[in-house]
Amino acid sequence: MDKRAKILADLIDKRGSRRSFAEEIGLPPTTLQSILTRGIGKAAVDNVLKVCKALNISIEELEQLAETNCENYEIGTIAAHHDGEDWTDEEREEIESFKQFVRSRKKK
Repeated sequence: MDKRAKILADLIDKRGSRRSFAEEIGLPPTTLQSILTRGIGKAAVDNVLKVCKALNISIEELEQLAETNCENYEIGTIAAHHDGEDWTDEEREEIESFKQFVRSRKKK
């Protein structure tokens, strides 16, 4: 099992059964099991995105987790809602700056 698939498997297992998770996101349980055992590189992109979205992580966050050697990872989600309005470029930059600040504090 590749590192990314192991991370997904661990996060899914923390939520409950793999079968119920697969059913919840509309994947056949056999497809999810294939992703977790054969690796995400052999899976359909849409399926990997569906799994990540249900776990509230981005593909980039999955890659970051896989690149670190940390075995005890927890995913926390910070949602910023703007009630249907689009974010301005300045607001997006401010959000990115805040994310970097939070990440820098976690590394200490």
